[in-house]
Amino acid sequence: MTALKSIQELQSRMNQSIIGQEKLVERILVGLLANGNMLLEGLPGLAKTRAVKALAQELKADLSRIQFTPDLLPSDITGSEVYQPELEEKFVFQAGPIFSNLVLADEINRAPAKVQAALLEAMEERQVSVAGKTHKMEPLFMVLATQNPVEQEGTYPLPEAQMDRFVMKVLIGYPDMESEAKVLQLVRNESKSSQSKKENEPLSQDIIFAAREEIQDVKVSESAEKYIVDLIFATRYPEKYNKELASWLDFGASPRGTISIDKCARVMAWLNGRDFVQPDDIRAIIHDVLRHRLILSYKANAEGVDPDKVIDEILKVVAVV
Repeated sequence: MTALKSIQELQSRMNQSIIGQEKLVERILVGLLANGNMLLEGLPGLAKTRAVKALAQELKADLSRIQFTPDLLPSDITGSEVYQPELEEKFVFQAGPIFSNLVLADEINRAPAKVQAALLEAMEERQVSVAGKTHKMEPLFMVLATQNPVEQEGTYPLPEAQMDRFVMKVLIGYPDMESEAKVLQLVRNESKSSQSKKENEPLSQDIIFAAREEIQDVKVSESAEKYIVDLIFATRYPEKYNKELASWLDFGASPRGTISIDKCARVMAWLNGRDFVQPDDIRAIIHDVLRHRLILSYKANAEGVDPDKVIDEILKVVAVV
């Protein structure tokens, strides 16, 4: 089985257990293949946690779940040195839950800044430094963080530096009526057949590494590169396009945004069976890649303008080369 067919099989399996959230499943796989971290935002009960669990179950990957709370400490995530006098080396590193293939950071905005900072090194450098020693993460490593957009009491907004380390921020909405009915049927059937259900054989992690190698060979033409750069520069210098756009934006996307668009667009092209990027691949993922990297002005917030509307306007004013 080719890498593409294996990934399509993985996607199909996940869609069977997460009804009505096909876009969420696709975006999680795009983030995984782009070797990035994901921020999932949606109301409670919209299958954020279930999607991450389904990925771990179908991929033969270890999963750690960290429930973020205000009293959480950095060492609760990274691990710490433990004193063991019976050993020759008295202090032994006891790894924390961050040392896993998939890390579900549930309600990440409920922990204070010092706990958020403990994730930064792992998310970017794929390592953790404790007591002067560096500990490497697993070859397959991904942080999938969730947050609730409604409850703000007792939460801590994520720092811009950490937001920028998420390759995509995915907004999760309600399923449609047909999917809602299928969810009921699925849960009933799971309850009935929990004892006798035959699990599919989990897919090997090797398919992810094989897919990533193929994605590296996906070509990005000069015109596609220019389109990506033009879109990013429109977020930084909106006054060159129109006054309304300039009044909405205080700060644009960083070079991480440029790199993330390039990575995710190549993944989208590969998933569609192509070895080159089209403008449609860029437009398909730009909202998820940029919505958390833009800092809107007071005027935009007062007028109820959200990042997605700003990105829509940017797509209108930036020409495809």
